[in-house]
Amino acid sequence: MVRLVELAAAVVVTNVKASGGVDKRATNILSLRMLVLVIAGVIVSIFFSYSSSAAILPEDRSDIMYHGYEGGGLEVVGPSVLVRKGFKDKVSVWANYYVDMITSASIDVVATASQYTEERKEKSIGFDYLHGKTFMGMSYTNSEESDYSAQAARIAISQDFFGDLTTLGISYARGSDTVRRNGDDVFEAETERQIYRVDISQVITKNLIININYESVTDEGFLNNPYRQVRFVDPSVNRGFSYELEVYPRTRTSSAQAIRAMYFLPYRAALKLEYRNYSDTWGINAFNGEIAYTHPIDETGLTVELKYRYYEQTGADFYSDLFPRSNAQNFLARDKELAAFQTQTIGAGITYEFGLDWLPGFERGQASLFVDYIDFQYDDFRDVTQTGFALGTEPLYGFDATVLRLFFSFYY
Repeated sequence: MVRLVELAAAVVVTNVKASGGVDKRATNILSLRMLVLVIAGVIVSIFFSYSSSAAILPEDRSDIMYHGYEGGGLEVVGPSVLVRKGFKDKVSVWANYYVDMITSASIDVVATASQYTEERKEKSIGFDYLHGKTFMGMSYTNSEESDYSAQAARIAISQDFFGDLTTLGISYARGSDTVRRNGDDVFEAETERQIYRVDISQVITKNLIININYESVTDEGFLNNPYRQVRFVDPSVNRGFSYELEVYPRTRTSSAQAIRAMYFLPYRAALKLEYRNYSDTWGINAFNGEIAYTHPIDETGLTVELKYRYYEQTGADFYSDLFPRSNAQNFLARDKELAAFQTQTIGAGITYEFGLDWLPGFERGQASLFVDYIDFQYDDFRDVTQTGFALGTEPLYGFDATVLRLFFSFYY
């Protein structure tokens, strides 16, 4: 399952911060983050299998994935293709091509603009090097769309200690983004990002693995969405409010700590637990908990996975659903990703392994299908498309989303 890290790596590095942050279109932030939100649950299990056997190169393989997201008036679909090849049990190189095709009529778009479609193309390359018990990796990602360009580089190293029972991993990533605005040939802004991460994994018993992780992210530059607007009280118009562009601080630092555990049950199944805490200099505090269960079905080649995830965050210091007047303060935000909200995710997946003896050059294959249902409930973001309510008393916004991931892996 390490393949999903690479399939999702470009999205994670170039488009996702733990909560809120610099993103391009008024609703792309939601689509990309929600896809990664779901993938993150799978990455937990991937990380354990990876970090607890860091002194082994990933297997040679080719992966094809289709992903789909639908919810809140937003649809995101697209393919991803990854190819990995090792050489002399020392070096493994890989390349990934990822596409998002977006159609948006979300509440953000409906309230201030009209439906739009967009396509994002992403390319990634990387290599891993194994020397004794030391594992090193480097990667580069480039992402392009009509109004946003992103590039990121990452380097990581991990080392096994104490009879391979302890693994220490350190990584550093640096990203540079260019933000534009469709219809405005003059506007262009830059964003710089640095990500530091430390992981420690420990085999406690033959059945229990514990991982502790710390991550720090620093952002500098243009950190808000060039399209998104805040609303403020305006008695001069019939609806009672008007809009103006958001204004964010130009720096942001966040930190997150997580503890994860995987326990292997006597009948070959596994139970996974996670708790993660997040805070940043914009005043957002968040946490999430997750429990997942993996169960292989003997002699069938099938593996079934179930999970539940809960996420909750507070709002940013400068967020408001409705400001009392225009330019009410130095910084203004109404991005619902910076509001206080909760999500609950229920997911299920099935993986089937099969032989490929009949296909020359291939050893085996895997087919997997994962489906996640996500419920979003906002505490202080109101649905302004609802009419007949007094100003500031519109219904609180909430919606459901479904995420689908279908992929095939071929090992050679």
